[in-house]
Amino acid sequence: MDRMESLAGRPMPRAVTDTALALLLAAGCLALPVAMPPGGPELRSPDVYFAVLVLLTTLPLALHRLFPLPALLVSAVSAGVLQSLHYVPELSGPEGTSIGPTYVAVATAVFLTAMRCTPRIATLVGAVLIPASAVTEAVLAPAGHRITALFTDAVLLVAAWALGRLTRARAAIRDQALERAGALEREQAANARAAVMEERARIARELHDIVAHNVSLMVVQTIAADRVQERNAGKAHELHGTIEETGRATVTELRRLLDVLRTDEETAGDPSKEPPQPTIEALPALVESVRAAGLEIDYRTTGAPAELPAGSHLTVYRVVQEALTNTLKHAGRTRTALQVAWEPEQERLSVRLCDDGPRPDGEPVRPPVAAHGTGHGLVGMRERVGAVGGSLHTGTRPGGGYCVHAVIPLPPSESVPASVTASAPRHEGHSAYAGHPRPAGR
Repeated sequence: MDRMESLAGRPMPRAVTDTALALLLAAGCLALPVAMPPGGPELRSPDVYFAVLVLLTTLPLALHRLFPLPALLVSAVSAGVLQSLHYVPELSGPEGTSIGPTYVAVATAVFLTAMRCTPRIATLVGAVLIPASAVTEAVLAPAGHRITALFTDAVLLVAAWALGRLTRARAAIRDQALERAGALEREQAANARAAVMEERARIARELHDIVAHNVSLMVVQTIAADRVQERNAGKAHELHGTIEETGRATVTELRRLLDVLRTDEETAGDPSKEPPQPTIEALPALVESVRAAGLEIDYRTTGAPAELPAGSHLTVYRVVQEALTNTLKHAGRTRTALQVAWEPEQERLSVRLCDDGPRPDGEPVRPPVAAHGTGHGLVGMRERVGAVGGSLHTGTRPGGGYCVHAVIPLPPSESVPASVTASAPRHEGHSAYAGHPRPAGR
């Protein structure tokens, strides 16, 4: 009732609605003497007082939204005066029950008050004003019709009051439903933003892996090119070309990842706009790029490759990439052994990378980060391996050097006997060098 829909389908303000209602009731009351049938009750002829009282009964409804209780009182009192002066027929008399426009105006005022006011005012109207109006009608009614007039007025006003309270309750339920829907929408938006932030954090980790590895390669290759510049110009030129290719690849990957960070909704549900993720098949190319930096790598693969989820593919590649990068940082151009072992009988893929440590006659390297440092290399590897249900062990070798051993679980295979899978641990990941801890910041 606060807003009515117009014929054009647009909401109509309450002031317009109340004014139109007041004018409609005023026209009905003014036309009542003309509309009375012949032989009806004898009424007083309309005059100026009749017009004034009709306007006082109906026009306060136009201001009801501002002054609900005073408007109701003025309408009820004016309607009572109209009846007491015999300008309108009694509610119940010898001619029967007659509910004219003046009674409808009072009932409308009761309805609007019960709907718009607080429960306290609505209770006051129902407990005081309605009984007083019913008693007034009983006193003004002719003898023998007072009880009928009392009950008729009471039923009319109570029905209007109850309808007003029901409308208010329905409006409150509607507002609560809208509020809950808004809260749910805000929660969904917050969850969507959290998911976006989580995805961006994952992309930031990818950015760290790619850029850190390629930049480390460029640094090592630059040092190597500078040292062989005078002795082997051809080798230096080759290293400079490798540095250029690595730099271009780094810039390309960086642009792709930043493009993903910039586009929120454009790339939603469109995987083709995201950079392709490397797999285990890309390890030989990774090894070759590190060999170009001067690192001696013995790369071996054993066992028959098995089906592996895309997340596990990416995890293996990133672990090898990070391990090689750490070797370049901390051991320089040393000898490294990389072994990728497919072990379907134990439902696991084992990746082991061990280096011999810095060479005594080699170039100096940056010292390792102290224990409990803030490095993110090993932490990132552990997070990745743990996310796919695997295990990671790292540590120094007794004779010098460092080892990284990752175990990635394989999907269950129907060809493997149940006794084998029951007896063999899926995530063993044991390392012979676990007893020789390595600084966690490497």
